[in-house]
Amino acid sequence: MSLGADPALDSNTNRTLQAYNDLRTLILSGHYAPDSRLTESELTARLQVSRGTVRSVLARLAQEGYVTAEVNRSARTRSFSVDEAIEILETRAVLESALAAKAAERATDEEIAAMTETCKRMWESQVPGGREEYWRLNRRFHEQVKQAARQSTLTRFVDSLLYPLVVRQYRDEASTAPRIESVREHEAILAGIITHNPEAAAAAMRHHLSSVRRALQLNISAPSDPS
Repeated sequence: MSLGADPALDSNTNRTLQAYNDLRTLILSGHYAPDSRLTESELTARLQVSRGTVRSVLARLAQEGYVTAEVNRSARTRSFSVDEAIEILETRAVLESALAAKAAERATDEEIAAMTETCKRMWESQVPGGREEYWRLNRRFHEQVKQAARQSTLTRFVDSLLYPLVVRQYRDEASTAPRIESVREHEAILAGIITHNPEAAAAAMRHHLSSVRRALQLNISAPSDPS
């Protein structure tokens, strides 16, 4: 007679995973500002889980760099110095350039069509108040490049950089319209992928992400939108 899995253990594991995913999504979406204090009491109420589950979730998020743990059973969302933000941007440029090159080699017609549609919609978001939609499409395009690359190791390293948190911290809240040059930069990346030219795709990605880094360096006293 074989022993089945413990239903109670499976249920606890599922609750913990769901709470982790929910809190990670809240942090990445900007629901919590950088350096915001996260307390067990607030999180147990919001996530509808026990304090023990909250502690497990915070421990995992601290290990992954999304939060910093404090001694009184609370945590704070990560904040980044300008130097840390620039290092993340520089590392992202190296890794995503390699992903763009792989995407140029491996992208299917369907994947290219999806990226083309995303770029088209980026132009449509070039209106006052279109910034949030543009950022969503920007994230989609980079995800599409990663998927087309089919390179799991590079993807894992890129995803570990916490780049969305840097964007949330340093973007220019006063700006309501996206940066037009950014759309053209994405189109150049796409052109390299469409023509299956790895060198061109990688160079275009490096140029795009270097522009992001330079914009951040030039606006240290008033952080700008690096998307």
